[in-house]
Amino acid sequence: MKTKLKSSYVVGYDGRDHVLLKEAEVVYEGESIIYVGKEYGEAVDETIDCGNAVLSPGFIDLNALGDIDHDILHIEADAQKSKNLLWSQEYMDNGPHEAMSEEEEAFKSLYAYTQLILNGITTAMPITSVFYKKWAETYDELAAAAHHAGNLGLRIYLGPSYQSGMRTVQEDGTIQLVWDEEGGSQGLDRAVRFIKEFDGAYDGLVKGMLAPERVECQTEESLKRTKAYSEELDVPIKLHAAQGSFEYHTIVGKHGVTPIRFLKDLGFLGPKTGIPHAHFIAGYSEAETGEGDDIDILSDTETTVIHCPLIMGRHSGGLESFAKYKRSGVNLAIGTDTFPPDMFQNIRTGSMISRLHEKRVEDSTFADFFRAATLGGAKFLGREDLGRLAPGAKADIIAIDMDGYHIGATDDPIRTMIMSGSGRDIKLSIINGRTVMRDQQIPNIDLKEIQRKGQLYFEKMKKAYSKRDYQQLPEEELFTSSFPYVDSIEDSSRKDCVKVSKESET
Repeated sequence: MKTKLKSSYVVGYDGRDHVLLKEAEVVYEGESIIYVGKEYGEAVDETIDCGNAVLSPGFIDLNALGDIDHDILHIEADAQKSKNLLWSQEYMDNGPHEAMSEEEEAFKSLYAYTQLILNGITTAMPITSVFYKKWAETYDELAAAAHHAGNLGLRIYLGPSYQSGMRTVQEDGTIQLVWDEEGGSQGLDRAVRFIKEFDGAYDGLVKGMLAPERVECQTEESLKRTKAYSEELDVPIKLHAAQGSFEYHTIVGKHGVTPIRFLKDLGFLGPKTGIPHAHFIAGYSEAETGEGDDIDILSDTETTVIHCPLIMGRHSGGLESFAKYKRSGVNLAIGTDTFPPDMFQNIRTGSMISRLHEKRVEDSTFADFFRAATLGGAKFLGREDLGRLAPGAKADIIAIDMDGYHIGATDDPIRTMIMSGSGRDIKLSIINGRTVMRDQQIPNIDLKEIQRKGQLYFEKMKKAYSKRDYQQLPEEELFTSSFPYVDSIEDSSRKDCVKVSKESET
C-alpha cells in the first residue's frame, strides 16, 4: 500500500544533512519511504493532507523514561533531603524488596511508552529507576515492556539493567557503596538471555541492548564482560557515567583517573557505547581533581554522548558545553530522561544552556540539537535508515501542527516550532509505516484509564521511600509541598497574624 503525506513543510534529507521543502510530499510503501519531493507522479492508495504542518523524521530518544517519573520527588530536594531519598544501610541490611507487584511493574512501561508516542518519539532506548527496586530490572518486567512496545508499534532498544553495587546512606549521613558482585553477574546473564530471545521481535521493532547501571556501581569484570557481549551479540551499550560528584570523585579516588579515562583504559568506549550524561569530566566546574582531556577521549574513541539537557538543567548541571563537544567531533544524541518526554523542551533548554556557556549562538543552534535528536541518535544505533526522511529510510514520520494560535507567526519552521511548540503539537506519528498516533489519540488505548492507574502507581511508589529513609522522617516532612495546605485561607491568615504578634513582643 502506498500512502502520500502532504504538508506545508517537509524536513527532507539530501544525503548529507536535513533540508527544508515547502508544500511538499512524503510517500511511503509498506515500512519504507519511497519519495520525498514536490510532486509524486504515480498513483497512491491513500493521501493524507496534514495541512499547515511540518513533516519531520521521528525523534530518537536514547535515554527515554521507561516508567513513571520519580524525579518530581527529587527535583527540589536539597543536599540533605536528597540523602533521605536514597537507600539506608538499615534497609539494605534487612533485605531490600520489590516495592511494586509484578502486574504494576508490567504496567509502568505501557504508561511510559504511550507518553513517548504522544510526544513524537519513534525510536526509544529506555531507562527506569532502581530507587524502588529490589536491586535492578527483572527479566519479566522487560519482557512485558517488549510486548507493550511491539503492540503499540514503538521502535525500541531494550535490555534489563544490572548492577554490582548500590549507594546507601549510613547512620551518620555519609554515602557508601554496598556490593553484590554475584547479583551483578546474574543480572548480566539475564540481559544476555533477554537479547537472545527478543532481539528482532515484532518485525524488527524490538532490538536488544546492554544497560549496566551507573559506572560506580559496576565492577571491572562486569564492564569487560559487557563490552565482550556487545561485540559478540552486535548490540549497543548504554552506561551512565560522568554524571555526578559522588561518582566522579569515587572513581578518581579509587583508580586515580576520571570515569571517562577509566572506561577508556578498560577498552569499554567505542562506537557501540553511549554515555549519558558525560558532563562531569576533568576541568568541569565542580570537579575537585582529575586530569586529562575527556572530550578528546570521547571523540577519538567515537563514543556517543547522550545529552539530557532538561533533567540535568533542572538539577543545575549539564555539558559545559554542547557546542564544545560538537566542535571536538563528539557524536551527540539526545535523551529526555524525565517527564514530559518533550523533545522541544529539551532542545530549547539545551540550546539555552550551551549559549550561556559559549556567549554566542554558533554550534548551539536549534538545528544543531535537532540533528542530535535525529541523525546523532541514528549514527549511534548504526542505522542509516532512521532519523531522516529520504527514499530507503524507514517510514518513521511525525507531523507537527503549526496552526495553533500559541505557535505565533511562522518564519523558519524549525525555529518556530521549537520556540513555541511542544510535544502536544504533534498530531500524527507513523512508525515503520504504521500509524501509531493521530490527533493525540493512540488506537485501542484508553488514555484516561492509563492515567488513573498511573496515579495509583505513583502514590504507592512514593510511600515506598519512607521505608528506605535513613532518618525515617514522616511523609509530610520527607515530601514538603511548594506551599502549605490549609483548611481555609482565613484560618491560615489568623495563624500568621498570631505568629507575627508573638515575634514582635519578643
